Amino acid sequence: MKIAVCRKEHFNAAHRLYNPEWSDEKNERVFGKCNNPNFHGHNYELIVKVIGEPDQETGYVFDLKDLSDIINRSIVDKFDHKNLNLDLDEFKDLNPTAENIAWVIWNILRKEIDKKYEIKVTLYETERNFVEFPAG
Repeated sequence: MKIAVCRKEHFNAAHRLYNPEWSDEKNERVFGKCNNPNFHGHNYELIVKVIGEPDQETGYVFDLKDLSDIINRSIVDKFDHKNLNLDLDEFKDLNPTAENIAWVIWNILRKEIDKKYEIKVTLYETERNFVEFPAG
C-alpha cells in the first residue's frame, strides 16, 4: 500500500529569464516582463510529495517534521531572498524558469531523501501558475 505525504514550504526569490544566445529584442519578445534586466521576484510556494509504504511500527510513510527540516535546510535556506541568476551556482548556465527551478529542487532533494521513496515537486510561481516534476 503506497501513500503520499506532502509538505508545503515557501520562499521568496528574484530572477530574470534570459537566453544569452539571443538578442535583447528576442529575449524581450519571448520572456516579456520576466526579462527585466533589473530582475523581478516571486513568492514561491513549494509542495514536496513523498510516496512510499507506511512503516509497520510508526504508521508514518515519512516523518513530516523530518521532511520540513530537509526542505528548509536544503532548499529554503539556499533559495530564500536570493537572486537565482546571481546567487545560485545551479543557475549560472541554466535559465531559472519555474520548470528549471522545480527540476533543480527535485535533484537537491533526491540526494537528501532515501531512494526507496518516490518524490515529486510542485512549485507555484504565482497563484495560478505552477509546475510539477516529475510530470504525471
